[in-house]
Amino acid sequence: MTLTTLVSGGSANAREAAIHTAVEEDLLRSGVHLNTALILEGLSDGKLATLPHELDIKRIAPGCFCCIGNLTLRVTLNRLLRKPPARLYISIADNTHLPQLRDFLCHAPYDALLQMTPDLVV
Repeated sequence: MTLTTLVSGGSANAREAAIHTAVEEDLLRSGVHLNTALILEGLSDGKLATLPHELDIKRIAPGCFCCIGNLTLRVTLNRLLRKPPARLYISIADNTHLPQLRDFLCHAPYDALLQMTPDLVV
C-alpha cells in the first residue's frame, strides 16, 4: 500500500516547502530513498527540484478537487498507481474540503491501494 499524505493550506510554495521537509525527514528516518510521487495543485517556484533524488511529480491546474467532481485527480491518481510509489503526497490549496477528499480516497478502489497518514496542514 502507498503511504499517502494530504498537504493543504498556504501558498503553493509553502506546501512544496513542507513536502520538501517531509521527504527529507522520510529519508533520514528510513535511511533509504522511498519511491515518492507528488500530485500538486498549481504552480510554484520549483523548490522540490533541489531534492537529491527524483520525484514523480504530477501537476494539476488549480481548482477544488471535490467541486470539479474529482475527475482530474482520479485520472492522475489512476495513472500514477499503475506503478504504485511507496510514498505519495497530494497537495491542495484549500483545506475546506479536506474531509471530503480524504473520504473519497478511503473508498474503493483507493482504500485497497492507499494507506492514509495524518494530514500536513501548512
